[in-house]
Amino acid sequence: MGKFTAIPQSTFEELQLDAGVILKNFTPATPTAPKDEDIVCATTGGINVSCVPTYSDMGEDVDNCPVNMMELKHLDGWDCKMAFTSLGTSTESIRLALGAADIDTTDRSKITPRRDLKQTDFADLWWVGDRADGGMVAICLKNALSTGGFTLQTTKNGKGQVSVELTGHVSMSAQDEMPMEFYSAAPAEVGG
Repeated sequence: MGKFTAIPQSTFEELQLDAGVILKNFTPATPTAPKDEDIVCATTGGINVSCVPTYSDMGEDVDNCPVNMMELKHLDGWDCKMAFTSLGTSTESIRLALGAADIDTTDRSKITPRRDLKQTDFADLWWVGDRADGGMVAICLKNALSTGGFTLQTTKNGKGQVSVELTGHVSMSAQDEMPMEFYSAAPAEVGG
């Protein structure tokens, strides 16, 4: 065996296992098993979370300047998303997938898309998963709003599936706060 054929000793402990769960509320400092009312919906096929920076090369139009000179690189922002396939067709799940929509106050089974956005359409959502050592990994998508719209796929003898794509947004009241936060903790760090 070669001297570079090795893995870190912490590999097993830091593995993230299973699909995890999408939650409305979660406190990383005191993680507990989720309450049923905090689970957004059942999912299938796993959850895809991405946080991708966008950059500008301020030297791209400067004569004789090499491409990607680090001193002239500018971070424009972060494109933070959470995508999953929902098996839920509750009114709240459908409203979440639509984004700008309302649940009727008199007929609670009716959801209607709306022309305008409201600040209440944005909400923090969490993905939380288990680590192999009994700890947790958590990601908060801040000011999440559906940007993928509503798509229902049905199949013969199968379950209906709703594709959901949520995008995190920066708030005018906290412009230096990016729309995603990450947590990873061993069991001892989260109270066992």
